[in-house]
Amino acid sequence: MIPQNVPIICVGGSAGGLDAYERLLANLPPDLGTAIVIVNHLRTVSTRLHEILPNYTDMPVELTTEGLDIKPNHVFIIPSKRDLHVLNGEFRLMPISKPRGWPDVITVFLQSLTEHWHGKLVAVIVSGFDGDGADALCAIRKCGGTTIAQLPASAGQPDMPDSAIASGCVDFILTPEQIADQIMKIIGPTQSN
Repeated sequence: MIPQNVPIICVGGSAGGLDAYERLLANLPPDLGTAIVIVNHLRTVSTRLHEILPNYTDMPVELTTEGLDIKPNHVFIIPSKRDLHVLNGEFRLMPISKPRGWPDVITVFLQSLTEHWHGKLVAVIVSGFDGDGADALCAIRKCGGTTIAQLPASAGQPDMPDSAIASGCVDFILTPEQIADQIMKIIGPTQSN
């Protein structure tokens, strides 16, 4: 059983998010001691992030499956057309709860973290349309987590960072490279795993 105190970095994005994911991962050490969960909202097309992102990090990058253990020094990718939850140290996949309109998979995952995870939490909202994730940022903060929005001027599509900032619950507004630096400060010295 994996301990439930592994820090989790949730990076939520959509349109234009790939650039942010690449820049962020390229600037994070592979032994940071955190689980990085990329929640990219795709309603209909399959994700290829687990094929693309290994070019930017030495951490294993895997598509999340039902019951997969949450491990440090790994990058996990949400599959398309699914809501992602955590329970008992594992990922849980459910059919997408909002199949029409803009998905809210980032909000759903962040809310699950606030209820079922005991490690450090960092919620990062990067480039994307609409405002997925913004509604959960105050809850992340309330449970002791840190919230970060990509600097809108550095985002291909600033809607999601703008919505996050408008929530009033964002601790830092940074470029992807600065986000990596801030995450390293939050997590502290490399965890021993």
